[in-house]
Amino acid sequence: MKEVLLKTININKSFSGNIVLKDINLEIKKGEVHALMGENGAGKSTLVKIITGVLGPNTGEVIYNKEQLNINHPKELYDLGIGIVFQEFNLMPDLTVAQNIFIGREPQLKIKGFLNDKKTNALAEDILKELECTIDPERKVSDLSVAEQQMVEIAKSLSYNCNLLIMDEPTAALTENEISVLFNIIRKLRNKNVAVVYISHRMSDLDAIVDTVSVLRDGNLISTRSYTPEIKNQIIYEMVGRDLTQQFPPKPDYKKGELSLEIENLNSKNRLYNISFKAYKGEILGIVGLMGAGRTEMVKAVFGAYKRNSGIIKVDGKAVDIKNPRSAIKAGIGYLTEDRKKDGLMLGLSIRENILSASYQHFTQLGFVNDKKAGENVNEYIRRMSIKTYGSKQLAKTLSGGNQQKVMVAKWLSTKVKILIFDEPTRGIDVKSKYEIYELMYELVQNGVTIIMISSEMPEILGMSDRILVMNDGRITGDFSKEEATQEKLMKCEMMEV
Repeated sequence: MKEVLLKTININKSFSGNIVLKDINLEIKKGEVHALMGENGAGKSTLVKIITGVLGPNTGEVIYNKEQLNINHPKELYDLGIGIVFQEFNLMPDLTVAQNIFIGREPQLKIKGFLNDKKTNALAEDILKELECTIDPERKVSDLSVAEQQMVEIAKSLSYNCNLLIMDEPTAALTENEISVLFNIIRKLRNKNVAVVYISHRMSDLDAIVDTVSVLRDGNLISTRSYTPEIKNQIIYEMVGRDLTQQFPPKPDYKKGELSLEIENLNSKNRLYNISFKAYKGEILGIVGLMGAGRTEMVKAVFGAYKRNSGIIKVDGKAVDIKNPRSAIKAGIGYLTEDRKKDGLMLGLSIRENILSASYQHFTQLGFVNDKKAGENVNEYIRRMSIKTYGSKQLAKTLSGGNQQKVMVAKWLSTKVKILIFDEPTRGIDVKSKYEIYELMYELVQNGVTIIMISSEMPEILGMSDRILVMNDGRITGDFSKEEATQEKLMKCEMMEV
């Protein structure tokens, strides 16, 4: 029988009268990987924040190593042997990778008060090598992609000799190869008797590493049991409160229409090389590639948010001069960023203000906003997107990840886009919200919208795309129809020498 390392006793938490957690009693044992599953808004992240002292419970207590746990400062967590990888990155963009990993613990030179940068970089490089990650420890975090920042967060936690490691959506921004490496690290930690609390919406993660699974729904702990693949459907049922027999909605009857977007010889210095492709109305064009392949840079260049040195962009057969996102929006192009909290939403503003932020011109006459018309538009999208909210004035930062994603989609639909780029559309959202996003994508292509979808989840790419482009080292190395595409073919193009 494994020893209990941490347990919560009757944890209750509410915000403004809304119950978020109700009488949560949970045990985490040494040497086990314990998955916390549930929809966005189920209470998983709130529970983790209470365990780590970010939030206090209304009632209840947390016991760690048989003593009550009271955290007043983040440093106390690490002193107790508790590491955490938050879903929202906790990095300092103006510092280097190595400085972020060892912040506050940097090796010192013999001269008091001077840091040993050489040793710090070497230690960081050793940890990154363990993760099979080639990020330069001297690079600034602000220059990293979301996936690279995720690896730095993981490396930072691994730099502490943890007895308990909490991971909130650690694979959300990673490719399949990177996930495989991370799983090997988790198995090594488990073998060293480390307890791992693992939060994920990827059901496939469970088979690879999980020993025990607990399901939360609407702030209640529904079940805790040993995990076997046979209970997967039961877990989904408990998460959503109903059967969800298919990962993807049935594909409706739609056909590829006229040419919508044409890219010719797009180049960006030392990053993108002679990118050319076509996308059509009523088509979902998937884009895959390993970390650093240039997928996000390419779509940002199309959207005017990443500098291109040359290249022609045509919309509906006409060349358009896209110098910035404003001109892209005017041309009918929308972009759902992979980092909704940093680039996609204004978290301190309301749902209404976020949805209208790119489309006020549609509700303005003689310089005045038609509040009634704008409000009707917002309420229609809240209803249509099934956004869980107590009203359009609720702040975006108070929403779950899945509902934030829906607000970001609603923002672009309000602009009446012709071409909509989804960069990791279901990153960090639950199975029910994923299904709803997929249904929306099908609705859009049925109405003639062109969808370009970047995803690191191979099942998502193969399940939703009508055509798939593969990128490697800033170049397109493969172009497959849905019928031709297989995981093996795509991975071969991802890793081929160019």
